Amino acid sequence: MHEVLISPLITEKMTNLTADKGKYGFLVNPDSNKIEIAKAIEKKFNVHVVSVRTINHPGKMKTQFRKSGRFVGRTSKFKKAIITLKKGETIEIFEQV
Repeated sequence: MHEVLISPLITEKMTNLTADKGKYGFLVNPDSNKIEIAKAIEKKFNVHVVSVRTINHPGKMKTQFRKSGRFVGRTSKFKKAIITLKKGETIEIFEQV
């Protein structure tokens, strides 16, 4: 089985959502679904998940011009999950930020 949670998503926008609405962001495995994500969060942090929203970011094409010619590559694709917890519950990792 693949690892569902990769890392917490700590950005300025997610920090504001956490403080105002109790939502938390995670980078997750692109192959995982909402049910697997909710179960992984509940098991790891001992909280109750109310909703899960996922966002797939496709990799972008990047072009660089070098002395040897044109170089074309891609950035990595990734998947984000925004988790809403039951009222009054928190995840301690995000409280330290």
